[in-house]
Amino acid sequence: MLKHGEINPLNVAGLRELPHCPPHFCRVAFDLATKEKNIKDWVYENLQGRFWSGNVYNENSKIQHCVAFEIHSEASYFSLFLDQINSWENNIF
Repeated sequence: MLKHGEINPLNVAGLRELPHCPPHFCRVAFDLATKEKNIKDWVYENLQGRFWSGNVYNENSKIQHCVAFEIHSEASYFSLFLDQINSWENNIF
């Protein structure tokens, strides 16, 4: 994790964030209230596995933002902090 000064080999190789969402990734969908960069920065600083970030359609055909994780426990950890990360207070213009 970047916070603790550890170098992540996936970051160095540019393989941390994937351009597509593999089917085995655990998805967390939510309405985006801050910049996508704030979400990605938090993931890079606090988690270590591969992830995908993008938009998906929910069951009501509404577009939501989604972050998917290869390590399912990281999806749980992200979900616990989502209210703090995804808030208007973190939206700095």
